[in-house]
Amino acid sequence: MAAPALFAEGVRAVLGAWAALQVAVENGFGGARGSEKAAWLAAALQDFFQRNADLEPEEVEDFLAEVMDNEFDTAVEDGSLVQVSQQLVALFALAARGDAAAVGAAVARLGRPGPALRAAAATAAPEDAGGHEDTAEAMDCGPPRSPPPDPDTWTLVQRRRK
Repeated sequence: MAAPALFAEGVRAVLGAWAALQVAVENGFGGARGSEKAAWLAAALQDFFQRNADLEPEEVEDFLAEVMDNEFDTAVEDGSLVQVSQQLVALFALAARGDAAAVGAAVARLGRPGPALRAAAATAAPEDAGGHEDTAEAMDCGPPRSPPPDPDTWTLVQRRRK
């Protein structure tokens, strides 16, 4: 498998396991086209890495934070931006070397979103018909998937107001 295809697989896995993004999409924080925005984000990340040599995790973190704020109206304050950025930088390096086995192993470790994500999505407060919130919208979602989360640890993720 070519390096871009390896990295694309890794990006999809990282974003698919990122609770903050999944909660934002599932609860309409990105509007009616949140799923399309998430797919766009995967493509935009691949392009971002291809166009910028030797990205540092902090640069990726800034990019992701800006996208989450602008496109999903979400401020990610659970520490997952750092972890997701580090995972993407590491996967890009593995894919650039053509190390399909290592990328596959990393993707397998990410697994599927766990019960914390499903619980957070189930308890999220819906918006009113006007698109504004009646109360402060907050939900608990567990820490990022790697390393395995402590089931007793929760982080507050809030929707940013415009």
